Amino acid sequence: MKEKIEQVAQDIRAFVIEDTAQLEAFRIAYMGRKGHIADLFDGMKTVPNEEKKLVGQQLNGLKQLAQERFDEAQEKLAGSQTSAAKLNLDFTLPPVPNTLGTRHPLSLVREEIIRIFGRIGFNVSEGPEIEDDWHNFTALNFPENHPAREMQDTFFVQKNPDFLLRTHTSTVQVRIMENNQPPIRTIMPGRVFRNEAISARAHCMFHQVEGIFIDENVSFADLKQTIYHFAKEMFGEKTQIRFRPSFFPFTEPSAEVDITCLICKGEGCNICKHSGWVEIGGCGMIDPAVMESSKIDPDKYSGFAFGMGIERITMLKYQIKDLRLFTENDVRFLKQFESVV
Repeated sequence: MKEKIEQVAQDIRAFVIEDTAQLEAFRIAYMGRKGHIADLFDGMKTVPNEEKKLVGQQLNGLKQLAQERFDEAQEKLAGSQTSAAKLNLDFTLPPVPNTLGTRHPLSLVREEIIRIFGRIGFNVSEGPEIEDDWHNFTALNFPENHPAREMQDTFFVQKNPDFLLRTHTSTVQVRIMENNQPPIRTIMPGRVFRNEAISARAHCMFHQVEGIFIDENVSFADLKQTIYHFAKEMFGEKTQIRFRPSFFPFTEPSAEVDITCLICKGEGCNICKHSGWVEIGGCGMIDPAVMESSKIDPDKYSGFAFGMGIERITMLKYQIKDLRLFTENDVRFLKQFESVV
């Protein structure tokens, strides 16, 4: 039995395995149910009892040798096949160009807005997208019966106490005023949510950038010059600006901001409804009640606030006519901004 085991061990070491067919032949010859090792195990019944322990150890070692030889050959063949597949190239085929991705137009405009206001001393502040009633409504002078507090206009996460997806980035203004004393000069870009039907001009999720400036002797003239600076930097030196009286709960006086239509240059077209003007946002002097709720003395300090939709600014800048394009991930649309990056 000992001589048979040594002979099989030599045969296992000498067996040539150069392809999968030879590997399979090795498996059948030495590891199969009717292979040489299985025959040796069947012969254990003829081995004297006093030798069975030693012979059993030798057979287990032989079986392990065959398994190691098989695994080693299998791994070697798999590696050679992978290498061959990698080298199986057709150099006559035309090359595949390396394509670079593009920045999303909303990201491009957001960063440009930050740069424009940064040049006149505004820093950037951010806040949570899930807010409580105080920061989203009450601290901003919204009355209890305001429509925005209703379920049909706002996405509420929880009622009593109320937690909701913020409807504007003015919530960050409140947090800044609560935790800082003037002078305050900051903008708050971010994502906001409203319960609106999705269309070419509206979406349930969009982006805003709002800003505040609070210090002693801040006037509406400072607000107007800030908006003038932004509009001319963003849309060009020839851009005209106008302010229309309006109302917001958290500012008084308040105004809507319009610029000359970038498509018709103020002549009148379908986009501007033949008025020559398009709205870009709202602004106003911060209401004293809002400042008092944040522990800022309105008798000593005054300030202004402004806000605009980043989607609206992007649509005007690049003359995009459908708001839904920003969230559809259509590569044909996004590729148009390669030269902008």
